[in-house]
Amino acid sequence: MDAVVSEPSAAPRVPAGGSPADLSQHLGAAARAQRAAALDAWLTAMFPAHLPGISLVAVGGLGRRDVAPYSDLDLVLLHNGTAGIDRIASALWYPIWDARLGLDHSVRTLPEALSVAHDDVKVSLGLLDARHVAGDAALSAELIAAAGDQWRRTAVRLLPQLKEITAARWATHGELAFLLEGDLKEAAGGLRDLTILRGIGRAGVADTMRPAVRAADLRLLDTRDALHLSVGRRVDRLVAQERAAVAELLDVEDGDALLRRVAGDARTVAHALDDAWRAADRLRTGRRRGGVPGAPVRRPVARDVVEQDGELVLARTAIGPVPDPTLSLRVAAAAATVRLPIARATCEWLASFCPPLPTPWPPAARAALVSLLGSGPGLLPTWEACDRYGLIDAWLPEWARMRSLPQHHPVHRYTLDRHLVQAAYEATAYAREVDRPDLLLLGAFLHDVGKGLPGDHSTVGAPVAADIATRIGLPPADVATIEKLVRLHLLLPDVATRRDLSDPVTISSVAEAVGDATTLDLLHALARADSHATGPAAWSDWKSRLIAELVRRVRTALDTGALPEPPEPDPELLVGDLPAVHLDGDRVAVATADRRGLLGSVAACLAMHRLDVVAADAATVDGRAIVEFRTQPRYGSPADPVALAADLRRVAAGDVSVTQRLRARAGTARDGAAPRVVWLRAAATDAVVLELRAADSAGLLYRVASALDEAGAEVRAARISTLGGDVVDAFYLVGSWADAAERERVEAAVLAVV
Repeated sequence: MDAVVSEPSAAPRVPAGGSPADLSQHLGAAARAQRAAALDAWLTAMFPAHLPGISLVAVGGLGRRDVAPYSDLDLVLLHNGTAGIDRIASALWYPIWDARLGLDHSVRTLPEALSVAHDDVKVSLGLLDARHVAGDAALSAELIAAAGDQWRRTAVRLLPQLKEITAARWATHGELAFLLEGDLKEAAGGLRDLTILRGIGRAGVADTMRPAVRAADLRLLDTRDALHLSVGRRVDRLVAQERAAVAELLDVEDGDALLRRVAGDARTVAHALDDAWRAADRLRTGRRRGGVPGAPVRRPVARDVVEQDGELVLARTAIGPVPDPTLSLRVAAAAATVRLPIARATCEWLASFCPPLPTPWPPAARAALVSLLGSGPGLLPTWEACDRYGLIDAWLPEWARMRSLPQHHPVHRYTLDRHLVQAAYEATAYAREVDRPDLLLLGAFLHDVGKGLPGDHSTVGAPVAADIATRIGLPPADVATIEKLVRLHLLLPDVATRRDLSDPVTISSVAEAVGDATTLDLLHALARADSHATGPAAWSDWKSRLIAELVRRVRTALDTGALPEPPEPDPELLVGDLPAVHLDGDRVAVATADRRGLLGSVAACLAMHRLDVVAADAATVDGRAIVEFRTQPRYGSPADPVALAADLRRVAAGDVSVTQRLRARAGTARDGAAPRVVWLRAAATDAVVLELRAADSAGLLYRVASALDEAGAEVRAARISTLGGDVVDAFYLVGSWADAAERERVEAAVLAVV
């Protein structure tokens, strides 16, 4: 019997464009249900009429009636051995593809569908959302009932596999609550995890869809819908440039408020899933033991804390009419140290009944906080659990301001609160290098508390950190150290990457600011912890070497008072034929007959070979112009040394073809804040520092160096610092530059080429 497939009509679509008010009509649960109904009607109209033993089943978003504006379709063509099923399937799938809808499809008999689901947990979970769309309703109902029954019987066996798959996904996509540009679907705490929660609930393992989780689900779905409408296509990653438009559609104050809302919902989902995994583990462990009921095994872990069924709970003696104010901190420290979760009931009890800490804190509370911050891998999950139940706000009232606060600089990976906790975690790697590891952990945790307040965050954060340190009971000398660590936490990385470390003024100024070797070691460890907690773009081997060299020289100055001598040019560049080119790892040196513009020309050549300059020095000795550069490959692969050396010799000989090629390729800086020049007249021994703060672009160093040369400024050194898409480039200009008019003329020349 030939099946007749109806002529397809146009697929239902969300209108493109329109005002936010128009588009906002397509948001919410009702709009998603309407889109599902329209797709049902469209698919039903195409389905073969009056053909028994075949049905169309929706899974995924369409199965749940949670259809986003640009959702893909997940469909199963179910049959009982119908002849010509492949032709029928093609007649269904091609109109969907022609309508430019994404399609995930399968064609199966009922036994085939159940067999695949039995062995593949993702298929089994997906069938829980199955819903009849068209055709033989009895056949669809048989699949839906059988899939649900099979899931309930096999879930305990399949959940470990699902947990492993989920952990791999989280490792790839990160945690939605803490990412500045997270994937609303795939990141931890996103919509994919809500599907898992529903599945665990359907298996009867735990009560997973509590009211807070249901509310988070609706808000995350609304956010994804608004993102689709804003971009005009299927996209799940909420990138920075789309936040404002999405916030407007959702009637949220601004992009930052939207990000904080998403973070709160993601935390709710992630925490519920953690609880659900533990419930599944307990059920599976009980079944392995034969399911024999008995008294739970309790094991003492710390004072007032015991382990029970893989979770930490309070000892019976800890629960009294007036609980110890330090109890919540001590429980958290114990949980992080032994890497076990705190039972939900225990968290709820502590949040409700643990009294506030006195000021200053008792020594036990202070010791527990330091132990918690220094617990390593156990810190992050324990801190998050305590934060979800409001325990952190009870310890640190300032935390509410910092929770989920976005950090807009592109080098930052995390929100402010996660960055602070991550910095404390990273600091544990350096605890054995410093005399006061407790102050290192506290300094790392508090170093950015000034963010979100008006003014420079290091300056405004120092008194805030001092107030917290005083409240937790540190002695005055330690409070002063914490205040200094917060105020100076950017000193070493800024100076190391932006100043000439061979200049005595550089070393003496840092030594004077730091004051002693103990503080220097703390700042060195804090700089590394902060950079690693920020993200991959904030750290490099070159930056590590620069900071270590600065610390070594400052330590020498603090110990002996000795300051560095100006470096001598490579002796091999002072003799022999010209031009001379030396390549040695990341070092590039060129010598030629004395002439102006060599710095810019060599910089252009390096840019053409995709080498980023991080430092440059220039000198003129006995009629020879000598420039030395430190470089790093832009894309990780080193330049071809033969081709690079040949081009450098041509540049040194005066060949302008390389710079002409760079001009043809020169890119434009991205939009953003206007470039700015800062003059630092006391930052060098024999020069004035011109600091350029601007957006990065191709050939920027060449253009600026050429502009300085044409303006008559002699550059003896340059330090290049790139942070994400921005640069802070420092040029050491020989002379006093006391004339304001001359400074303005050079500044204008630099800004003109930026």
